[in-house]
Amino acid sequence: MHYFIIAGEASGDLHGGALATALKTLDTGAVITFIGGNAMSEAVGETPLLHCRDMAFMGFGEVVRNIGRIQSNLRFAKDSVLAAKPDALILIDYPSFNLKVAAKAHKAGIPVYYFIPPKVWAWKKWRLATMRRLVRRVLSILPFEPEFYKAEGAEAVYVGNPSVAEVAAEVAAADSRDVFLARHKLRDRPLVALMPGSRQAEIRENLPIMAAAVDRFPQYRGVIIGSSDIPDALYARYGGRLPIVREPHAARILVHCRAALVTSGTATLETALAGVPQVAMYHGNGSEMMYKVMKRVLTIPYVTLPNLIANRDIIPELLLHHCTADSAAGHLGPLLRDTPERNAQLQGYSEISRILGTENAADNAAALIIEDLEKIRKWR
Repeated sequence: MHYFIIAGEASGDLHGGALATALKTLDTGAVITFIGGNAMSEAVGETPLLHCRDMAFMGFGEVVRNIGRIQSNLRFAKDSVLAAKPDALILIDYPSFNLKVAAKAHKAGIPVYYFIPPKVWAWKKWRLATMRRLVRRVLSILPFEPEFYKAEGAEAVYVGNPSVAEVAAEVAAADSRDVFLARHKLRDRPLVALMPGSRQAEIRENLPIMAAAVDRFPQYRGVIIGSSDIPDALYARYGGRLPIVREPHAARILVHCRAALVTSGTATLETALAGVPQVAMYHGNGSEMMYKVMKRVLTIPYVTLPNLIANRDIIPELLLHHCTADSAAGHLGPLLRDTPERNAQLQGYSEISRILGTENAADNAAALIIEDLEKIRKWR
């Protein structure tokens, strides 16, 4: 069968790569067309029709400045799906873009599946009606989502969380500390990971604060975990002389770090699964007024995945005007030592791992999609 997969961001591309591999394993005749990044390219063995690095725009200002490019990307995606005439369109996160493509595919009679659906439980709940109308199967990677969908008269299936197996494999594949330090020309001193995000706007807003915070602890060495899609010059502009370290996966770096400063997003869960205490940060425009607006708009008590999954405070969340070098350093300090704060986070991480389970999300999602497509074929 022919599958068309769209992942508009680096994190979605990683999961898309695993899904593409699973589809090819379970369907030996699989043909995969995709919009994504390097992970999907490696899994499929081809280049993407459109690379996700050319699609990641964040914040109102950046979206407005690039509106022409965004509209062009959207037209291209819609036209590509219609031209390919796949047996299935599989969407990964990136809802503002992907739901518009879904509408076009649905109208053309192409079955739509959503792997890693929009966070409608947090905001924009109205998207549920759109999802119910356009999407055949919602394949969730968060264990609390199916219950939410059911309460709203919709359906979602928890297939497992891909980060569980992914991070475990990467931790196992990590080099010894001596080899790691030698390859990256680092002295043997305790490390603090800085994970400022995968978008330029995130790096601009968060990295200077992270760098200033870690600078308060001269006995530790801050290291920037770099994305393959971001040039060193951008990190250097906002992170000063901090070393930029790249590995196939962030977990291979995290295992050598005492703690981490992490931009809110999927990276917070990956850091938790790697067993590294962290402070979650999201500066944005740093506005107290925007913080108050956000508190009114969001329908959830937390914004980070570790806290949402456990449904309690596990990691500190420093958002908007609360995201300062002083506050980050204040929360980071106790995590660098053997303290109750550090131990509490590590115990919370164990709780998260139990909740997520060990199901292989990509394999389960691929199997459900293939099974459903076979049913469609029998009906026709």
